[in-house]
Amino acid sequence: QVQLVESGGGLVQAGGSLRLSCAASGRTFNSYAMGWFRRAPGKEREFVTHITWAVGSTYYADSVKGRFTISRDNAKNTVYLQMNNLKPEDTAVYYCASRKSWSSTFYQPSVYDTWGQGTQVTVSS
Repeated sequence: QVQLVESGGGLVQAGGSLRLSCAASGRTFNSYAMGWFRRAPGKEREFVTHITWAVGSTYYADSVKGRFTISRDNAKNTVYLQMNNLKPEDTAVYYCASRKSWSSTFYQPSVYDTWGQGTQVTVSS
C-alpha cells in the first residue's frame, strides 16, 4: 500500500518562505504525476501545482505562479514545494497527491488516487 507523507509546514510571517516535502513509501509506487492542493478554512480544496515524474512538466495556479516552485527527486520518490513570498491568503492545509495517468483535468482532486494527510501552513500578517 502506497503512503504519502507531507512535512515542512509551520508558521511563518508574510514574505517568508517554507519548503514542503512529500515522500512516497510502499512496495509498489506507480505514479505518473504528483500534485499539491490546499484547503483554506471555509473553502474548497484547490489546485496549487503538479509535476510529472518522467519529464518534470509543471503547471501552477495563477495565485502561486512566480512564488511557488515544485520539484521532484525520482530516486527518493519525493516531491517538494518551495514557497516564497508567502501571503496570509496562502494559509491552508497543504496536501500532496498522486495520480497514475495523464489527465487533461489534472487540476481536479478527483483524478488523484492517493493523498497525504496534509500539513498546516500558517502565514501571519
